Amino acid sequence: MRVVVVGATGNVGTSVVRALAADDGVSSIVGVARRLPGWRIDRTDWRQADVASADLTRIFDGADAVVHLAWLFQPTRDPATTWRANVLGSMRVFRAAAEAGVSALIHASSVGAYSPGPKDRPVDESWPTHGWPGAAYGREKAYVERVLDVFEHDHPSIRVVRMRPGFVFQRAAATEQRRLFGGPFVPRRLIRPGRIPFVPDIPGLRLQVVHAEDVAEAYRLATMRPVKGPFNIAAEPVLDPHDLAKLLNTRTVSVPQSLARAAMAAGWHMRLLPAAPGLFDMALRLPVMKVERAKEVLGWTPRRSSWEAVRELIDGLHDGAGMDTAPLAPDGGPGARLKELATGVGGRS
Repeated sequence: MRVVVVGATGNVGTSVVRALAADDGVSSIVGVARRLPGWRIDRTDWRQADVASADLTRIFDGADAVVHLAWLFQPTRDPATTWRANVLGSMRVFRAAAEAGVSALIHASSVGAYSPGPKDRPVDESWPTHGWPGAAYGREKAYVERVLDVFEHDHPSIRVVRMRPGFVFQRAAATEQRRLFGGPFVPRRLIRPGRIPFVPDIPGLRLQVVHAEDVAEAYRLATMRPVKGPFNIAAEPVLDPHDLAKLLNTRTVSVPQSLARAAMAAGWHMRLLPAAPGLFDMALRLPVMKVERAKEVLGWTPRRSSWEAVRELIDGLHDGAGMDTAPLAPDGGPGARLKELATGVGGRS
């Protein structure tokens, strides 16, 4: 099988390429990225392409499956740019897959595509996917779900899979996630158990986490097996602020939602934080997902708990971990953080 992975150099992409390269049923992989990596892996050729403008049909020609992972989280201050890349770019990927005669399309959706839902009981893949309109990420993920509805109707011969993972962590992506969501003022040396004074206990904050390698295994299974439709992907247990405090060997301090939201909004407007406050609003409204379908239909079981995934993130943040790809570049120290400031916190892709 020949597989094209679009967005192959990020958190999930590198793990998916690694999982596919270890599968004897995969004859070759084409990794597509805006910036070519120094990282190399067996049976993988690289193509430099932007989903918003490149001739994707030519790249997809001869492929059996396309795994679409490319997604811009930034610039949060320019939603028109993320819309062009994420929504219009996804539409171009889907169109090119059909034109190239690809038989399977595996798309990276997200828990963020779901409409607000319950925290006290899990929901399955039939829960509405209209997103949270106050966050560009939720709007865009939900819109692409509607695009896929039309695509599946118009191209019934193409097997379409929608992966909806929770928060995806691994050591190598810690610095990238600090740049995307925490910004240059996150004190790397203080990100260790026992050094953070407290974790804010925000009512309603419950997160589903999964390790990137477990997500990659779900993508590999979805690529290689004759399955279709949506799959929720998350590990156990669901985490709340008290769990995070245990991991960090600290205490919780009760913080009202309104105060936490106001602090985040102030940091964003003052260009101290790259993550827009709409992401906080969305996180509070995300439903808890049921993952039985992935286990029963895909045959997928996570090998790492959500605790282990968060521990890797914490260790990676402290160590400035990364990889030899542009998205996953390791922490470059004070000079690199000054560059983040100079180019606009939350204002660049």
